[in-house]
Amino acid sequence: MSRRADNYDESDVRVRPGKGTRPRTKRRPAHDDAVEGMVVSKDRGRWGVVLGGDPSRRVVAMRARELGRTPIVVGDEVAVVGDLSGKPDTLARIVRVADRRTVLRRTADDSDPYERIVVANADQLLIVTAMADPPPRTGFVERALAAAYAGGLEPILCLTKSDLADPTEFTAAFADLDLPIVRAGRDDPLDEILDVLRGHITALIGHSGVGKSTLVNRLVPQADRATGEVSGVGKGRHTSTQSVALPLPGDDNAPLGWVIDTPGIRSFGLAHMGPDDIIAAFDDLRDAIEGCPRGCTHLGPPADPECALDELEGHSYRRGMAVRGLLAAVSGGTSADDAAAEPGESPS
Repeated sequence: MSRRADNYDESDVRVRPGKGTRPRTKRRPAHDDAVEGMVVSKDRGRWGVVLGGDPSRRVVAMRARELGRTPIVVGDEVAVVGDLSGKPDTLARIVRVADRRTVLRRTADDSDPYERIVVANADQLLIVTAMADPPPRTGFVERALAAAYAGGLEPILCLTKSDLADPTEFTAAFADLDLPIVRAGRDDPLDEILDVLRGHITALIGHSGVGKSTLVNRLVPQADRATGEVSGVGKGRHTSTQSVALPLPGDDNAPLGWVIDTPGIRSFGLAHMGPDDIIAAFDDLRDAIEGCPRGCTHLGPPADPECALDELEGHSYRRGMAVRGLLAAVSGGTSADDAAAEPGESPS
């Protein structure tokens, strides 16, 4: 027999709350058992992570839900939980990303406000430049230097194909910046560059075709990085398509250092940077510009007749003038497209 409606009470009615009214906790798991690691690769929402600095302990991980859209790039130090066996078809979770010590950033061009993080936590930037085929581009090196100084990386200029052209005139442009320079042509011994890389995390950057991947394959023979010929018009073909961190051969559990090979690029935009970002990398110059008038661009007369860089003396003055030249190149004299000028054009 059915019941009349007036015989029901509230205990007979069940109402399922909507999703928007369900109580949610703000507490998140502490993950005290998480293992620290370094991101060494990225591919379509999956990251390769080396645990405890040991290249033999590598896992594939996804980003934990609580991280939302937190960006994770090669070089990031992360905390990982879940299946850490590293066996095929297993998947761990990245639950924390540590604050970055250094960041190498660029934009697609000088009008693009979107920053791309190339690599995190590298302490050195090896700017790989061929002396011929393709010809060296001063503008690209200037921009890479600016990004390194602003991001906290120590820049190093690495010359390839120096047997095809004398690098003296090209390297003279950077003499007053105290820029270390090494040679790493196909026939050059690796002792000099290994001394520079040992004990460091070093990112490599350069135009396609300059021999960057060839150098990586010499340093890390098991890397098997793809290489390609330079096209007939002097443009390199893009051979590396993803950044990857590789251990320099040493003890199995303790590599001599790490090199991060990055894809060859055509331009290096600096829309995210201002003059003070570059100058702040030099202690003496950073202190000096505190005496500059407000709004000073540090380019000197006639734009900035009272710039404090002009009051410096000795080596600090020479370096100040070199940095001023760098500022001029990246702020107006050299655009991102000029940094990737076609062969035969003036790059700066």
